[in-house]
Amino acid sequence: MTPDLRTKIENLGHDLSPEMLGGTQAMMAERNAGLPASTRVQRDLAYGPDERHGLDLFTADAPEGAPVLVYAHGGGFVMGDKHTEGSPFYSNIGDFAARMGWVGITMTYRLAPAHQFPSGVEDMTLLVDWLRSHLSEHGGDPAKIVLMGQSAGASHVANYLAHARDHAEGIAGAVFLSGIYDVRTSAHNDFNKAYYGEDVAGWGPASALAGLLASPIPMQFSVAEFDPDDFQKQAAQLVSQWIATKGRLPEMHYLSGHNHLTPGLSIGSDQKETERMVAGFVQRVTG
Repeated sequence: MTPDLRTKIENLGHDLSPEMLGGTQAMMAERNAGLPASTRVQRDLAYGPDERHGLDLFTADAPEGAPVLVYAHGGGFVMGDKHTEGSPFYSNIGDFAARMGWVGITMTYRLAPAHQFPSGVEDMTLLVDWLRSHLSEHGGDPAKIVLMGQSAGASHVANYLAHARDHAEGIAGAVFLSGIYDVRTSAHNDFNKAYYGEDVAGWGPASALAGLLASPIPMQFSVAEFDPDDFQKQAAQLVSQWIATKGRLPEMHYLSGHNHLTPGLSIGSDQKETERMVAGFVQRVTG
């Protein structure tokens, strides 16, 4: 990352303020290269009965038996989308997968507070069922599915692996960008309360950490230098518990110069750290 871009990101601050969120999105949108003509997009395929049960599917050329990268967006459980007209996000991630010769999937899920835990587990289960039934029609291999989530999306992926372990058997890998893994020790903010409930004392059963530690699925974790404190503490806690349980470090990346949003928003730009990190992992676990 160039020093001037790093300074701009640092100056936006750590907090998830409207200024930080809007400023980061505008800055990274300017750096996005856009979708190449070779990328084909099928939008708004339904994977379940709710209007939020939608996915966009990205391919290039004619893949056969290809790895599949699935992206679940963030948004504090209460907002976010797989695609916004006029914005490159998050089609940039589906396009990245297509450029790599994979099948790219970007998804939406039901939002809190109308839909609380375990709605994310239920939605991920429906999505994976759809993928296993339909990927071969689009050149993807159901045995090579890699789930990737950012922030709230990372929490949904974590909860799916932890609380639907039998259903998740056969998932090739999971990528977590700044996730919450132990909700018991996470911040008691309005976003978490919207999804996990107002009774903080009852959050324990929703924690994903023990299930992640027991899962055999390969995982890649990352935390950003300018992430809010809660996400940095969650990353440190995961590393500590992983070592205590397994005796070895997890694959945890420290993304220098990045904030909470830029790892995902930088994909498809001139900033290649996240692309290299994710591509290496997908190739290892699906090769």
